Amino acid sequence: RMGGGTEAFPDLGRHCQNPDCNLLDFLPFTCDGCRKVFCVEHRSYKSHECPNSDHRSRRVVVCEACSTAIETTGEDEKTALERHERSGVCDPRKKKKKPACPVHRCKEVLTFSNTSACKACGLKVCLKHRFPADHGCGARPEAAAAAGGRWNEKFMAALASRGARECWKNERGSSSPPSTLTVKAC
Repeated sequence: RMGGGTEAFPDLGRHCQNPDCNLLDFLPFTCDGCRKVFCVEHRSYKSHECPNSDHRSRRVVVCEACSTAIETTGEDEKTALERHERSGVCDPRKKKKKPACPVHRCKEVLTFSNTSACKACGLKVCLKHRFPADHGCGARPEAAAAAGGRWNEKFMAALASRGARECWKNERGSSSPPSTLTVKAC
């Protein structure tokens, strides 16, 4: 019987159309390539050797001359490359160079997953050179500390403007905005 179901429920489920299986499956899959019904084990194109497995796939070939990706869906790769070269779009001078780590003697190609931007100097480097000491960071350590100090001054000024004037004092006890601040518990 190829329909499906049981004697009590004749409309329930379908038999797998793989010739070696014929399993009654209550949650069958219909292949969008060959339109046949399969069980979970034979639902993939590869497992049931679907003749139309690439009917919805997109294929792309990269031009060696200009590094442009060319869609080849429905045509031979060689034909697509020839069409691209004749189109006038192919310009070897516009070949995109892959970015590399700027550290001396490092040839690591920078990709999405292995690129780190230095917080001090903004330089994009590979993960091996992500620490300032490893890439000869151009930012001075004093500049990074000063940036942190400015943040502290802004915080203390905001705290003072909220009515917590008595909670902070500088070393000398003056009421002018101090250069080095300490906070005491109120």
